[in-house]
Amino acid sequence: MKILAIEHEQPGVTGEQFQPYLKAEGQRAWELYQAGVFREMYFRQDRAEAVLMLECDSVDDAQATLESLPLVQAGLITFELIPLKPYPGFARLFSDPQPWRGS
Repeated sequence: MKILAIEHEQPGVTGEQFQPYLKAEGQRAWELYQAGVFREMYFRQDRAEAVLMLECDSVDDAQATLESLPLVQAGLITFELIPLKPYPGFARLFSDPQPWRGS
């Protein structure tokens, strides 16, 4: 299952509070990327918050995985999780309910 995870910083957190955890955070993110759990990683253009694409068995599994990140464990960030499913729109547009019959 693909899950979009959007990071949210806790209100009032300063950049200095992040500093002691950044190397461990990067190491854990690298481990999860190598394990195929983190499929894509981005920072938002408008602020320094991560947007991740995860591959997990469930939303609960994704939540547990994100709780292994040092910044989450320190209470500095949380994640909004959005489960995704394949887009079915093209089938509605292009599938032919009655196969073409020649003359």
